[in-house]
Amino acid sequence: MASAGGGALSILEYFGGEDGNRCGYCKSEAGNVSHGMWAHSLTVQDYQDLIDRGWRRSGKYVYKPLMSQTCCPQYTIRLSALNYQPNKSHKKVLKKMQKFLQDGEVCNSTSDGISVEPMDSQADSPVSCNTSFKREISEDELKPLCTEGEDPAAQHREKAMEKITDGETHKDHGDPIDTTTVKTTVYSMPKPGKGADTSKPPRRKAKDIRKERHLQKMLLQKGDQTSQPSAVTPTAAKPKAGGSKSIEEFIDVPDRENVAHRLEFTRFLCDSPLEPETLPDGLSCGYGSFHQQYWLDGKIIAVGVIDLLPSCVSSVYLYYDPDYSFLSLGVYSALREITFTRELQKKAADLCYYYMGFYIHTCPKMRYKGQYKPSQLLCPESYSWVPIEKCLPLLESSKYSRFNGNPKEGDKDYLTELSRVRVLHKRTVMPYSIYKKRRKGPSDETVVKQYATLVGQTCAERMLLYRS
Repeated sequence: MASAGGGALSILEYFGGEDGNRCGYCKSEAGNVSHGMWAHSLTVQDYQDLIDRGWRRSGKYVYKPLMSQTCCPQYTIRLSALNYQPNKSHKKVLKKMQKFLQDGEVCNSTSDGISVEPMDSQADSPVSCNTSFKREISEDELKPLCTEGEDPAAQHREKAMEKITDGETHKDHGDPIDTTTVKTTVYSMPKPGKGADTSKPPRRKAKDIRKERHLQKMLLQKGDQTSQPSAVTPTAAKPKAGGSKSIEEFIDVPDRENVAHRLEFTRFLCDSPLEPETLPDGLSCGYGSFHQQYWLDGKIIAVGVIDLLPSCVSSVYLYYDPDYSFLSLGVYSALREITFTRELQKKAADLCYYYMGFYIHTCPKMRYKGQYKPSQLLCPESYSWVPIEKCLPLLESSKYSRFNGNPKEGDKDYLTELSRVRVLHKRTVMPYSIYKKRRKGPSDETVVKQYATLVGQTCAERMLLYRS
């Protein structure tokens, strides 16, 4: 259905509050309480506005936890991608991947009794969903796994909620990888100056390169312009002021012929309720939902699902081959997606945030998202963004908390005119005031008001609420 302006419209069925479902975090049988909607279609702007009010999608099911009632409150978290600097743990993952791609050397052993940590643990947790491949699968077999595969709107909301709370596919309920003991795996190739290729000079130590750069900097500051830099890898990036590297400098791998492994990426649209739209400046990918394939030496090893929205890249899922879990693909994919967000911002100025789903403070293994900084949490009452550092002390004292310190500041998009809610009834679009007069049977004003309050006045006037 097209609007007067020719664009797509969001069409949703609202299910109301749930009685309680099994929680994927604390395993409570009926503690997970939320509101839900089925999205027949959803514009990227409407979804952006919804996630900025605490909603989140799992396939075509869109839900919002009842924060004051649910057993494990789920706070929307976002990262300022432009200001992000990798921490020590993230640098370790990036360097490990860099080393593997350049030299092929990775030693990952659990024979010493150290078990492989679940991917939802603190340091090695992905931002994306951890639905791992249980065995090596072919490209043809991978395709059905990468689509949400929900039934049409006739599918019962109970099944959709089961899918979320059982932790099968949604990003915040990731399955752990196989924790059985694995053998030591070493990938190697001859280093320059050793083995088969003795014609090339030996690789220089990073410490020596840093010392030389520091000396060159000191000489330049003294006005000595005659010093010439010695030969280093042509693609090596210059360090930022203060010695800290950007995430791009860690991710970039020299494009040499003799690298041990090649990692490539492909991106294509995938099935979701989001209606694709063109990005500003004609950026080829556009807004919408995308699969990002990770190809290593011609073999697909992981697939990430992301939503590109007007203000953010929103991480949805990650599927990965557990044979490559030694590369910490969950963390690495998150860092790749942050880098992608920074690239998109050059074309679309407002697209500058990376959304990581929900932060659950009551679940220790889900606190890892707070390690990506600078991050903010969404206040569940005022829908304003607050630095996570200010929120953590509040969450330590109470699992549900209002983060906005101004008690007078409420929801700026609070419903004021129920009559202006847009309704789709018998294939006709009308304001609720007209629908109410035509409706036969008991009044549904309470349900419609609850819907409009949760989605906000702006979305309520723009989206279509399907009523049978």
